[in-house]
Amino acid sequence: MSKQDRNFDDISEHFEKKIYGGLKGEIRLAVLRHDIFNWVTVYQKTANRPLRILDVGAGLAQISIELAKLGHDVTVNDISANLLNQACQNAGEISEKITWHICPYQELPKKLSGKYDLILCHAVFEWLAEPRQMMSFFDKWLIKNGALSLCFYNPASFFYRNLIMGNFNLLNNPDFKADNKSLTPNNPVAKDDVLLWLNEHQFSVHHISGLRVFHDYAPLKRGGHTNEQAVIDMEVKYSGQEPYKWLGRYLHVLAEKIV
Repeated sequence: MSKQDRNFDDISEHFEKKIYGGLKGEIRLAVLRHDIFNWVTVYQKTANRPLRILDVGAGLAQISIELAKLGHDVTVNDISANLLNQACQNAGEISEKITWHICPYQELPKKLSGKYDLILCHAVFEWLAEPRQMMSFFDKWLIKNGALSLCFYNPASFFYRNLIMGNFNLLNNPDFKADNKSLTPNNPVAKDDVLLWLNEHQFSVHHISGLRVFHDYAPLKRGGHTNEQAVIDMEVKYSGQEPYKWLGRYLHVLAEKIV
């Protein structure tokens, strides 16, 4: 059977609870905000106008909704009608100023016009049958000197966490596959491959962060771990530092289009 792009309509409630329902989600959003909003602030000073922003595979679109509230022109897409409908409800009144497209990203070119200053693509690569093909989409729709915010699952973190947990049998099983309700991808993309694709498509990497560089590896929640805000603050602090960022459960690459 050929691989297909993943649609989370069948587990949309589980997706919302598991990804964003607790501290893990707060850490994820905090690091993304830190990276993205810093870039937007600097870029907007030069552009001197609201930015055109496209969020591909947006899920619940939290970052895009926040950017829309700041006055930017935001377009949001996802293949899952359930997730995008929930995102629209979460957006409240600002939803009327956001353009929503429920479809696979491959169908977006029929719906879009003009290029974008910023494209967000978070936790999408690992669920695509052919993730490399998405680079041509970014080429077409991202303006020169615009930025790509690319967040993807870090396969190294899977091995490291299971080494810590002693799940050696799992790591020694080449046929292991997570079930359909799991949010651990079976076909993650390696960091080196992503960086190679970016280089081939003439992107310059501006910044790389790790999302959840220590939280998931701490079996005993003691000391500072009992203070959720302290955990978030420390995750943000170490998210961009060597060598900790490479341990992140997800990696966030902010790259600028140079041609």
